[in-house]
Amino acid sequence: MKTISTKELQDRLEAGEQLNVIDVREDDEVAVGMIEGAKHIPLGEVEERANELDAGQEYFLVCRAGRRSEMACGILEEKGFQTVNVEGGMTDWAGETIA
Repeated sequence: MKTISTKELQDRLEAGEQLNVIDVREDDEVAVGMIEGAKHIPLGEVEERANELDAGQEYFLVCRAGRRSEMACGILEEKGFQTVNVEGGMTDWAGETIA
């Protein structure tokens, strides 16, 4: 499983890269703020909602600290998706967020 730091993800997004970010936190957590442009799919819904994703794309998964996103990466990788776990999650995120 590939990983990326929050700093590297932030730098790539700020440089204008079009990255597919999925936030797997719960509704009350994302209500506080999430990465702009991220798609919200709670961990418990990842398997059933995988059909919403394009298997030809790479997905960057984020949660609060990195554990749930790691689990979500495993679920999606079993289905043939390319995933990258955001280490440190939103706890380490220093970039802007939207509510």
